Amino acid sequence: MYITAAVLSVLLALVTLAAGAPKTMLKGDVSAGLQSHMGLSAGLVRFIGLAEVAAAVGLVVGLFWQPLGIAAAVGFGITMIGAVGFHAKVGDYADPATRGNAMAPIILTLVSAATAVTLALAM
Repeated sequence: MYITAAVLSVLLALVTLAAGAPKTMLKGDVSAGLQSHMGLSAGLVRFIGLAEVAAAVGLVVGLFWQPLGIAAAVGFGITMIGAVGFHAKVGDYADPATRGNAMAPIILTLVSAATAVTLALAM
């Protein structure tokens, strides 16, 4: 079970780092889209990015101390549930042009739940 937990943790950490770093620096299309399309402030976008980077660090450290990895996976999952709410609020799931990008938080919520469960079972 530990190998599965490690693979999920590393993959999720890579995704969260890749998603969070540009938001932290307020660079790229995603940060601009969050501000213009979703109506989020620059400070909130930066906070979300920092939370994602912290989740990546927690997931990697959680390979050696599972409680931190579980907390990071759960925290990231909660962040993604919030993202699903924001996508629903602006109607991204009803619009075929934006539906594909809006599906990522749903998938990442499921992966973070699977990561948390496998880390808990590996203890």
